Amino acid sequence: MSDETEHYFTADPSVAFERIPLTAAVWGSELDLVSGSGVFAQGRVDIGTSVLFRETEPPAPGRILDLGCGYGVIGLAIAATVSGARVTGVDVNERAVLLANENAASLGLTNYRAVTTDPDDGEYDEIWSNPPIRIGKQALHELLLTWLPRLAPDGRAVMVVGKNLGADSLQRWLTEQGYPTTRLASAKSFRVLETRRAEP
Repeated sequence: MSDETEHYFTADPSVAFERIPLTAAVWGSELDLVSGSGVFAQGRVDIGTSVLFRETEPPAPGRILDLGCGYGVIGLAIAATVSGARVTGVDVNERAVLLANENAASLGLTNYRAVTTDPDDGEYDEIWSNPPIRIGKQALHELLLTWLPRLAPDGRAVMVVGKNLGADSLQRWLTEQGYPTTRLASAKSFRVLETRRAEP
């Protein structure tokens, strides 16, 4: 099992900590970031996240949650591109949160912060995520049912999920839970899904 699948969703990875710089192409611009060992997609932007950027437009200004933020690439891209966005990244991996906050500081982004626990700061207009599918179906379902209720009444979640990792079954399951989910795009064996808040 690789370091990535073994460690990235643990709170305190045991692999030695090495910072690894990269340049991320996001919505027509580039961000110089630092990733790290024991954090998802170290030294690169993973294919799913690249598909997410290519197949979407940045969200409107508002309160945005970057769920499973890793070293912060999705949330930082939103914070850098959308001046009126207030972005919170959340990840159980303490190393990832450290890197995300360091990246925000190096980019001079005061509208981004990352945390390891629920910040309990109310509703979000949008949730963006390359969700941690490898934590297992039950844990993933629990994660999504924890955060999707935090969407504002007209809010949405935008997620990229590998087709071979169950994107289509996840789409059906979310809809069955009362969170209507549609496919925005499909590219390189990934689906970009849009989930709306359940009707009251």
